[in-house]
Amino acid sequence: MSFDLSSFCSKLPLNAVSAISGHDPIESAIVSCNSAQGSSHCPPSPPVLPVSSTSHNLPTQSSQNPSSSSPTPVIPSSPIYSENTALQPPLHPMVTRSRTGTLRSKEFPDFETFYASRHPLRAFASMLNCVEPTTFSQAVLYIASTTEAWELSSLAHKVNNIHNHLKKQLTLCFHHIDEKRHIEAFQTLVSLFEAFHIDNMKILKALIYAKDDVLPLFDGSAKKRVRLFFCSFSPFYSDYIAASLDVLRRRSVLLLISDLEISHEELSMLQQMYSEAREQPARPESQYEVVWLPIVDRSSPWNELKEKQFEDFQRVMPWYSVYHPSLLDVAVIRYIKEVWHFNKKPLLVVLDQQGKVVNPNAIHMMWIWGSLAFPFTSLREEALWKEETWKIDLLADSIDPLIQSWMEQKKYICLYGGEDMEWIRKFTNTAKQVANEAPIQLEMLYVGKSNPREKVRKNNGLIEREKLSHVLQDLTLIWFFWVRLESMWHSKVQHKRTVENDTIMQEIMTMLSFDGSDQGWAVISKGPAEMAKAKGETILKTFVEFELWSANANEKGFLPAMIDYLHELHSPFHCNRLILPGTTGSIPERVVCAECGRPMEKFIMYRCCTD
Repeated sequence: MSFDLSSFCSKLPLNAVSAISGHDPIESAIVSCNSAQGSSHCPPSPPVLPVSSTSHNLPTQSSQNPSSSSPTPVIPSSPIYSENTALQPPLHPMVTRSRTGTLRSKEFPDFETFYASRHPLRAFASMLNCVEPTTFSQAVLYIASTTEAWELSSLAHKVNNIHNHLKKQLTLCFHHIDEKRHIEAFQTLVSLFEAFHIDNMKILKALIYAKDDVLPLFDGSAKKRVRLFFCSFSPFYSDYIAASLDVLRRRSVLLLISDLEISHEELSMLQQMYSEAREQPARPESQYEVVWLPIVDRSSPWNELKEKQFEDFQRVMPWYSVYHPSLLDVAVIRYIKEVWHFNKKPLLVVLDQQGKVVNPNAIHMMWIWGSLAFPFTSLREEALWKEETWKIDLLADSIDPLIQSWMEQKKYICLYGGEDMEWIRKFTNTAKQVANEAPIQLEMLYVGKSNPREKVRKNNGLIEREKLSHVLQDLTLIWFFWVRLESMWHSKVQHKRTVENDTIMQEIMTMLSFDGSDQGWAVISKGPAEMAKAKGETILKTFVEFELWSANANEKGFLPAMIDYLHELHSPFHCNRLILPGTTGSIPERVVCAECGRPMEKFIMYRCCTD
């Protein structure tokens, strides 16, 4: 049995309709009948107009005509009403069970908004207590509450989408603003480095984020934070200010730029050179300061491990450093990477007393000459090279104090390397035998291989136990021997020197090709005289066949006779390899062989050594 809405409405008194719907009683009755218009159960109603608020408690047709079977609410006649007046559309049309055949309404436009706005608490309560309607009043409440619930849900969804969209737009705006700010800051840095300044303060402030309320530097020697300059109107941090007054003003500043992966060997050698320079602070070579600028990857989150790694480095550095990597602006990092070409390997950018860049990377000069290279300009580099010749003290420098002592005693000095322990035994024993037969005073020093690892460490132990030769106890010194050679190569390349026009460059290339081979090698020298050098098998054969050139050795001398015999053993067939780290500087497109002068082929090698 279906529920007839129109019949039910016609039998209800007006106050019941008003109580159910919360509307004006006459308006509710009109809405009920007009909503069911077209149904056989609802008689035609007279044309109506909207009822004013004073038209309440009007009599119905049933009270005037008791014989009528279906009383219908009417409105008293009025001059403004006429039978020809057009029928007004229902204010709140709805389609209910009488039309759909179901308990749930299918269309109920406008009424749900009207009802919810008049009775929000009742609509919300009915939404929480969703019970299937069984009466007209429950149907009206159910329709309104259900529709209101969907409308609220839809509205919440729309608001949430708008909120998310606005958040994305705001993020894009902030990102765009940051990009513009970084571009402007980068351009400001470019202009600042191109301008002339009376001192270096503007440059340092732009690089190191110096503000009046921030202590941007950490003094590695005093182990405390310091300012860049004195600020007369700031009474705070007086101890720090007094300790740092003008420490960098009008001083040559070396900016040590690296990430948090700086090697122990690099840091150890820089510490030694810096400490040596500070032993005699009055020397001209000591008139500089070092500031560490740590470059970190900001795409990855900063965590406790990185914080500890940074603090460990900062703790052992005797020079100044930025108090925290976050103090370096994004524009500064971009300038360092794009203009100074920083790419993981440490840089040593030199600023003069006016803040002008006089050398974008003096790390090679520092490795070759140490503080003697001050003020680390290109002119100073050329002058130092003009004073150099290829001899044992340039090759070995002061990696071992014994070398200088051997030179003063006019002994023959042999530097040898490689990782093949069997060849090392044969070579050292044969060399000692030849030295006794010659007779000459021969001292040998094992310098291993570049990037020394566990195999070189084991070789050091075996050589010492078997008393084959002297060794470098600290693997850092072995690393330094080879990194100096690489620095010499890069320094010569920067000054456009090649094998064809520079003899030192030719010798450097020969030494680096020795390290790139799988064999051993040896270099023998006596004081500033010419050096004899060869790969493992060739130099070993020369010692084994000493009897063939011993007469020439007695006549011309041991070293010249050995060089002549090496030339006789030289073969035009060879395979030399030059291995250079790809991040130590610019690699030229054309490199020629130090032995034959032909262009070398270029390969890319990836290496992973776990020994």
